[in-house]
Amino acid sequence: MKKQRITLFVIAKNEAHRIASCILSARDIVSEVIVVDSNSTDKTALVCKELGAQVYTREFDGFASQKNFALSKVSGDWALNLDADEQLSPKLREEILQAVTRENVAGYYLPFCNYFLGKKMRFSGLSKEKHLRLVRTQNAHYIGGLVHEGLEVKGRLETLQNPVNHFSYDTIENYFNKFNKYTSLAAQQMYQNGKRFCLLKVLLTLPFEFLKRYVLKLGIFDGIRGLLWASFSTYYVYVKYAKLWQLEQEHK
Repeated sequence: MKKQRITLFVIAKNEAHRIASCILSARDIVSEVIVVDSNSTDKTALVCKELGAQVYTREFDGFASQKNFALSKVSGDWALNLDADEQLSPKLREEILQAVTRENVAGYYLPFCNYFLGKKMRFSGLSKEKHLRLVRTQNAHYIGGLVHEGLEVKGRLETLQNPVNHFSYDTIENYFNKFNKYTSLAAQQMYQNGKRFCLLKVLLTLPFEFLKRYVLKLGIFDGIRGLLWASFSTYYVYVKYAKLWQLEQEHK
């Protein structure tokens, strides 16, 4: 049987402080590393090149577009996508090497172990998260717009057992540094999709968003981090809709 080659690809911007850990977590099992850098102003590109990655600079025009560009540069039989704040666990590395030898599978969902402010989140709707991140290169294509990209794969999909460790936000400052960008992209996507601001919908949605994460998804058992996660996530929805309202005012 032909040995299967795996390519790691990452899209990034200003991730010099942690992208090395991401690449190193997978380097032992991949034949190449592709990084698409969105004009970073720090040393992201330099760090990646020093680790042997192929680095491409490309203006960010949406997650689906950016990842499809990265996918077009992949030469491996399998494509493994990670974000800069994600790392393969040691057991997952071993599991991946076995998984890519299965001829009748086109892709795998990877379980996620999420960390927030330095601690693992056991509840808050984050404990059973999984994403399609390992796929046969020729079978895959990203769809979607500025945010919430999806991965279309032709063929059978399965789920692996061991997790990707996701170190999402190590500080509150880091959370809000990304917050502004993502809420703006989400508002733009909603506007492009024809959605419009509705005050009643916002008033009804916000309490539910908080209760869903803090009570229904047991965020209360994640302590102060659970409270912060539920509060920040609710505020995210509020700001997203506020920016949608602003876009409508600008286009009147």
